[in-house]
Amino acid sequence: MSKGLQDKVQISIRDNGNGIPSENIDKIFTPFFTTKPTGEGTGLGLSLAHETIVSLHQGEVTVNSTPQEYTEITVFLPKEIYFQESSQNRNFAL
Repeated sequence: MSKGLQDKVQISIRDNGNGIPSENIDKIFTPFFTTKPTGEGTGLGLSLAHETIVSLHQGEVTVNSTPQEYTEITVFLPKEIYFQESSQNRNFAL
C-alpha cells in the first residue's frame, strides 16, 4: 500500500508469514544480525536498506509484527529531499 501524506510518502509492505519474534525486532536493522546458522546469512540486507532509507533519503522505517501472523514494514520518505553538495544546497521535490 502507498499513501501520500502532507510532506511524506508512506509505503507499507505486509506479509502473512511467521512474523518476527519480539526479542528480535530491535535487532533486525543491526549489521550482521541474522537468525540463520553460521555461514548461511550475512545479516546485511535489512541494515543496508535501513541505512539507505534513513541516511541517504532522510526517511523513516517502522516494523510491526505479530509472531505466527504477519510482519508489516512501513517506509516514510519525504517529498522534498535536501542534498548538501560542496557549498550549495540542492532541493529536489517528488
